[in-house]
Amino acid sequence: MDDQWMSDSVGFDRETGSEWMRYVRVFGTFARNSLVRDMTFRANFVIECLSSIGWTLMNVGFYLIIFQFTGSIGADTGWDRERFFLFLATTWFINSIVQAFFMPNAEEFSELIRTGGLDFALLKPIDTQFLISFRRVSWSSLANFLAGLVIAGVALSRLATREVDPHIPTAMSVVLYVLFCMCGVVIMYSLMICLSATSIWLGRNQTLYNFWFYITNFSRYPMEIYNRGWGTPMYGFFTFVVPVLVVVNVPARLLAKPIDPRTNEEWMLVGWALIATVLSVTFSRWVFRRALGSYRSASS
Repeated sequence: MDDQWMSDSVGFDRETGSEWMRYVRVFGTFARNSLVRDMTFRANFVIECLSSIGWTLMNVGFYLIIFQFTGSIGADTGWDRERFFLFLATTWFINSIVQAFFMPNAEEFSELIRTGGLDFALLKPIDTQFLISFRRVSWSSLANFLAGLVIAGVALSRLATREVDPHIPTAMSVVLYVLFCMCGVVIMYSLMICLSATSIWLGRNQTLYNFWFYITNFSRYPMEIYNRGWGTPMYGFFTFVVPVLVVVNVPARLLAKPIDPRTNEEWMLVGWALIATVLSVTFSRWVFRRALGSYRSASS
């Protein structure tokens, strides 16, 4: 009986591993086709990359001007110039991944519903949410990821070599930083797939990008600036209900500030970021499946 159980377990693991590899191969095909399509119009691809980098440089210039008048973003928050630029780099890492892999697919989702393309997606022998989420990659959006690497490198170098309060991240903080950046991507993706799913009920959701920008704009700044006065309800809502404030804040502070010592509130925030990631992806999966259950073919 034990031998049979072990044999079944090994078979299940092999089947699960094979299924994962099938999805990896499908994603590889999508990514390769998107790259070929982007390279077909190389001038347009280069212009899009330059446009993204130009927008990034304008943001850097804007915040350099801001820091001519203040030593930190928010009084007593600890986000001085070098640490805040690490924060900004984290924002660009997460947003560029979301915009490269998920945003173009979310924008096309309502068109699939309107034109009946979703009918064909439902017939494919693969998970529909995976197919809808990864069928296209916007490679030019990753230009901001490279810009973020440069800015993070410069900020880390200046932070480590400055005379007052220098800081060198530990290996553990770097590992946690990468982990929670991935959590941030998952939370952002979950929010996006929820917004996209509403297209099935609404028919067409042309304000998706605008609403996405309004919501995610709150995540671009340290959460301490919201936690006082009339901003406190906003702090609670965007931390515990729509957890966009933990998306950038948690990984950025793990890298920009020493891990030890940390207050209990900070470690609870880190734990909440993990819980919020699991809850977000579970909720978005539920919303997407409920939306598909309400779908009526465009030809009906």
